[in-house]
Amino acid sequence: MSDFNSQHNRAVWFDIPTIDLERAASFYRAVLGIQMHREQFQDSAFYVLDHAGGNGGCLVTSPPEVGAGGVLVYLNVDGRIREAVKQAGQRGGKILEPIHPIGPHGFRAIVLDCEGNRVALHSQRDT
Repeated sequence: MSDFNSQHNRAVWFDIPTIDLERAASFYRAVLGIQMHREQFQDSAFYVLDHAGGNGGCLVTSPPEVGAGGVLVYLNVDGRIREAVKQAGQRGGKILEPIHPIGPHGFRAIVLDCEGNRVALHSQRDT
């Protein structure tokens, strides 16, 4: 993580819980249009989202109580929010709130991912 990120951003990392790690990795690769790499630590496998030195996160295997509650993480899909929402629907997700403006902060859509987690897809542009 860069010095700028650690000094100026409040959210510096996130874990997205999954039940089916491979299914979730396929979902997020398509929705975010990014690569990920699989890592192993002790007995746990996880996927790290490509974050090029910025804020990042990973997909982790969690117990069966994974679901829609909890923190709402905003994921950057700038310039491709329509494609991201389409991919979410096609990959086992559910659109909870379609793309809508959030004032001067751009646009968002809220979806349930393929594991039942509620996430916001965010873009500065409605495209």
